[in-house]
Amino acid sequence: MEATKEHCAYCFDVLLAQLSRTGSPSSIAATFDNRNKDYPLFVTWQKKSSSGSGEERLRGCIGNFSPMRLDSGLREYALTSALRDTRFHPIASNEVPRLSCSVSLLTDFEDADDYMDWDVGVHGVWLEFQMPGGRKRTATFLPEIAEEQGWSKAETIDHLLRKGGYELTITDEFRQSTKLTRYQSQKAHLSYDEYTALRKLSNAAS
Repeated sequence: MEATKEHCAYCFDVLLAQLSRTGSPSSIAATFDNRNKDYPLFVTWQKKSSSGSGEERLRGCIGNFSPMRLDSGLREYALTSALRDTRFHPIASNEVPRLSCSVSLLTDFEDADDYMDWDVGVHGVWLEFQMPGGRKRTATFLPEIAEEQGWSKAETIDHLLRKGGYELTITDEFRQSTKLTRYQSQKAHLSYDEYTALRKLSNAAS
């Protein structure tokens, strides 16, 4: 199963219904293939810079590693990532024309032999580790993140540890104590302009 632009368009439909309050997001019907199939998935929102450079900055990204029915999973995480990612304030209506949406369907989960047993640009990484006192924490980066940031494998692991809340000095011994799961993803991306064009075509055809 490949992620498609129609998956991203559905996320826009759901977000706009929520922000405009013209209808319930749960009433938005999904028409794409395999909507009843289960997948682990992430929804990512990015916002185009107001400087005109075209640069996009992260505006929200949340998902679930447990397989979910595709239509309800996209509906839930379109809103969760847009409105409840605690790193950002909730997306407002006036931001929507500068947004883009990405949908990642996660595949090929494998236990890694150690924290270096994965390939930048190919694998996403899900790291599990213990905080002082024994509390377990987790953090993940999707497959494109390390390559986009120009990070090495070790740098990626260190950023994951910080993302997961680890604040002490990071030693190689501690990196070795972590458990890493690698995975791949099918990703689709859609800008707001592409979304409006797609919906115009859909309406004209109906």
